Amino acid sequence: MHAVNPWASYRSVATQTASPGQLVLMLFDGALRFMERALTGFGLEDPAESCETISNNVLRAQAIIHELNLSLNLEQGGDCAATLRRLYDYFDRRLDESNLKKIPAGIEEVIQRLTVLREAWAQMLQGNTWSPADAAAEKLPTMLAA
Repeated sequence: MHAVNPWASYRSVATQTASPGQLVLMLFDGALRFMERALTGFGLEDPAESCETISNNVLRAQAIIHELNLSLNLEQGGDCAATLRRLYDYFDRRLDESNLKKIPAGIEEVIQRLTVLREAWAQMLQGNTWSPADAAAEKLPTMLAA
């Protein structure tokens, strides 16, 4: 008999029963978690371990951001979806740069900007009057002007 990992079981049930909106929130959380882990690599003394920690976690965050990007429906999402596509592409470039040069600035920037999106998405899921179109009108253009 093999041991059952209760955390893995919980995550499996959570993802299978989550709404599409909650899944997006979970993806935001996962990407943020991997980027935070990548930042810990900059504090490691062993250069090989540092590079491995940074690279592996940045690549995982990028995979999630790619998934978010691919899930956009540009026909139904209009300008908001197009803006998010450009933003996700920008995030990918900044993470690439940080990973290649082993500098934390791009990772920190993406964490900051993705946190804004995550919080806005969480508010929308809670039924507040905010909508993704509001973010496109108010926040996203200034976020893209980096």
